[in-house]
Amino acid sequence: FPGEPESLDMIVRKQPNGELILIGQTDHSRFVGQLAAHWGNDEFASPEPFDSMVRAAAFHDYGWLRYETSPLINPETGEPYPFLQVPLGGAQLEAYQWSLDWLADIDRYSGLIVNMHRTGLWKGRYGTITHPAGYNLSDISSEVCELIERNEAWQEQERRSLDPDEVCVDGLHVPQVRFKCLAIVDGDALVPAISAASILAKTARDAEMRRLHGQFPQYGFDAHKGYPTPRHLRALRRHGVCEVYRRSFAPVREILDRER
Repeated sequence: FPGEPESLDMIVRKQPNGELILIGQTDHSRFVGQLAAHWGNDEFASPEPFDSMVRAAAFHDYGWLRYETSPLINPETGEPYPFLQVPLGGAQLEAYQWSLDWLADIDRYSGLIVNMHRTGLWKGRYGTITHPAGYNLSDISSEVCELIERNEAWQEQERRSLDPDEVCVDGLHVPQVRFKCLAIVDGDALVPAISAASILAKTARDAEMRRLHGQFPQYGFDAHKGYPTPRHLRALRRHGVCEVYRRSFAPVREILDRER
């Protein structure tokens, strides 16, 4: 308000009487999230995946969160810079990157959408949107170019992990299968699909171990789940190899070699 420029935020609407209407970018961002949450009716679809898209809408401008705590004042006007005129230095670029990483840690899909939105502001919206023209920024510094390159590389990795025609596997090596595959080191921690598959695989394994325990209780499958624990190895040596064991399992192979 007049006389208090130090308290002002980024979206500035100057009224005919000289007063300023001030809208924080994060306020704008949360409002967009509310609109997205109510988007869709009988004539057009709601955003999908719904939760991730609404989350992306709600937090798409949280790169301004740090700036809003201490906005810059234009020395020529004594008013805060409109957000398109804010000097884009290292601190603001770091804030952008922080917000992108923060959201990606919460929701990888939301993070990808907002990341593409951020870099797209400097890349002509990747040819998908031509309006409003003022938002398609072209005068960019070398620091901004570095931020774009870094994040576009991350975007490509994330898109590949979400490719429905590509199988992501955890580890260093691609298995010999008929599908297109991508090996990702620490994939169970980085790719939600791999994390989910890992959980399902362990759940299915545990169920199978309990079933086998009902048939072969002497081996203790319900306890060791197939791992070579000392108790498991003792039971194997005592009772011998039954038909459910994989012959390439080293302790089994050792016993079979001795019996030959």
